[in-house]
Amino acid sequence: MNRQQVRKEFFVSHRNTFMFSVLCALSLLFAIGCDNQSDNHNHDDATTQSEIQYPYKITTTVGMITDIVRNVAGDKSAVQGIIGEGIDPHLYKPTRGDVVKLSQADVVFYSGLMLEGKMGDVLIRVARSGKPVYAVTQAILDQGDYVMTDEAEHYDPHVWMDVAGWIRAVQVVAKSLGEFDPQNKAFYQTNAKGYLEQLHKLDTYAKQVIGSIPQKQRVLVTAHDAFNYMGRAYDLNVRGIQGLSTESEAGLQDIEKLVSFLVDNKIPAVFVETSVADKNVRALVEGAKARGHHVRIGGELFSDAMGEAGTYEGTYIGMIDHNVTLIARALGGQAPERGMQGKLNLEH
Repeated sequence: MNRQQVRKEFFVSHRNTFMFSVLCALSLLFAIGCDNQSDNHNHDDATTQSEIQYPYKITTTVGMITDIVRNVAGDKSAVQGIIGEGIDPHLYKPTRGDVVKLSQADVVFYSGLMLEGKMGDVLIRVARSGKPVYAVTQAILDQGDYVMTDEAEHYDPHVWMDVAGWIRAVQVVAKSLGEFDPQNKAFYQTNAKGYLEQLHKLDTYAKQVIGSIPQKQRVLVTAHDAFNYMGRAYDLNVRGIQGLSTESEAGLQDIEKLVSFLVDNKIPAVFVETSVADKNVRALVEGAKARGHHVRIGGELFSDAMGEAGTYEGTYIGMIDHNVTLIARALGGQAPERGMQGKLNLEH
């Protein structure tokens, strides 16, 4: 982690009780930055001069990262994720076992953009030990104005909702693994190339099925603002009840405004999320019903977590296939019932 990364990851304004811990972490991060250059040099030398024991250990945070790392690393590494299906990473607090996994890993990948805010101090300690710790969104943040923010200038971390954005994360993983394990650099690049071909097909499918929704109904209403990158990439009007982080609270006025929007625009469906409580979305449904407009819950979307491990929806491709297929079908578009690869099990 370098000084530029430190500033971008942790020098963010917050209006909640997490502010104090972030500021404390900031001072430690700057201390890391002062001698990080020499630490990185020593680590690179150690990696190239010593023999890596295969499979080496990689620890990741959220499932979307775990999946792409497994696809790129192949059999060279044993990859274990910390935050599983149905768990909200915004609110997740690392356990003692998580700390052990991170400290015993040879390489660590996390999202960045403050997604894992409550894990910040642990990631700092791991990076300070000299272990290679990579934020998969750092290169994306460095590439101009791609990263979105809210009105308070908080980063939107949900880059994976735009397949083209997550393609950049895959490239970061391949490059980082090549730096850690130079003798297998070509292996990682080959794996990444094959996986990226699948992601390009997924991106094309998402554009097609979302594009089939009638323009007036191309509105995605969900529990929180996790779908803005999807909206920008695939031309959806996205509205969340809560803000970018589920730590924010939705007020009665926010819900009433959305109810009016649903009624006035005759939006047919709203969506719940697997990792967020559905009470606010159900309040929208009830509010619209009281005003004479029937809005149904169009289904359950994967936002900050993927599906159950071992299932198609428990992969990044399956997650996005599920989301865009469900959205298209619920809002009046055309999409195969079982998705791009015929593997979905959608219930209507």
